[in-house]
Amino acid sequence: MNYLNMSDEKLVPVVVELNTLLADYHVYYQKLRSFHWNILGKNFFDLHNKFEELYGNAQKKIDEIAERILTLKYHPISKMTDYLEISKIKESSPLLTDEEMVNIIISDHTLLLSQMKVVISHANQAGDEGTIDLLGAYVRELEKSSWMLNAWSKKTTAQLNKSMVNA
Repeated sequence: MNYLNMSDEKLVPVVVELNTLLADYHVYYQKLRSFHWNILGKNFFDLHNKFEELYGNAQKKIDEIAERILTLKYHPISKMTDYLEISKIKESSPLLTDEEMVNIIISDHTLLLSQMKVVISHANQAGDEGTIDLLGAYVRELEKSSWMLNAWSKKTTAQLNKSMVNA
């Protein structure tokens, strides 16, 4: 039964890229756990809680991405060795400053957003509205988290770009 009404030929690139995103999220998730456990300093309370929030969110997305792959009638990859091999996100030392941790997470967000755009592009070509809808919400959430972490990393004297109205 073809409940998807999509060609398997067009879905293969979507599934390949979703599996890459799944791998990216697994490495990102574990990095957040490590940072959560190992944060030290005056920003401990803020970042300990923020990292927990982020890894809880990542854990949910891991399950949703895997279930989307299953919905498309393929098996998600599920071995850590495969995740580490194909993920663009790399492991990090836990022995970092709070600022280094935040900068690494912002960099990882850039990689996740880039991979999401690749998936969305393939999903668009396949007519896969379900994947496009799923990842559209992820993009919005991750951009907001990135903005917040970026704002945290700025000096209080920093300025945002001026809008054309205020120019």
